[in-house]
Amino acid sequence: MKVLKMTLGLAAASAMMVACNQNPTNGTTAASANTETAVSKPDIVYVNSDSLLANYEYFKDVRTRLQTKAEQKEKDLRTQAESFQKEVQRFQQNAGGMTQQQAQATEQRLMQKQQQLQALQQSSGNELMTEESEEMKKIYDRVEEYLKQLSNEEGYKMVLTYQRGNSAILYGDSTLDITSSVVSALNKNYESEKAAADKKKEAEKKK
Repeated sequence: MKVLKMTLGLAAASAMMVACNQNPTNGTTAASANTETAVSKPDIVYVNSDSLLANYEYFKDVRTRLQTKAEQKEKDLRTQAESFQKEVQRFQQNAGGMTQQQAQATEQRLMQKQQQLQALQQSSGNELMTEESEEMKKIYDRVEEYLKQLSNEEGYKMVLTYQRGNSAILYGDSTLDITSSVVSALNKNYESEKAAADKKKEAEKKK
């Protein structure tokens, strides 16, 4: 099964401000300068989306659940297809002993069943694609919500994404890469959510 992919874009840049103060000396024609340079935090940082997906536990759980569901659907469809194939073989073996009317009726029934199986296969595929799209939106929303919070706290103007092999910018200063801290925070939040959900389930069981 083609599993979840996240393509969010890419770029990396830094913005730094330098402030200089010059204090002239008194009573001389030549002035000496005392320069102080202050470097601010970067306005723009980036996240490696490949690493984010590879290490975000929520994404891993979603991927596992969707893969399990897809495999189960595939197994069910394969079972039904094998059963249908056996019906076709039985018909072919017994067709010689059927009347023309019986043979036509059986053929008609098998054709309808084949169409139903094809429709079921199509609807199952569409259902999985829809669910995958919905889950990807949830993942994007979770990451976006956290990055908004982080940007407010750290003063970031923009958080960009980097994806190897699908990039408009080939290099970004590693000091601007906040992937590790973002993944760590997202996993910590998800762990808390899971613990709260498990606690709620245990409380419901005791009722």
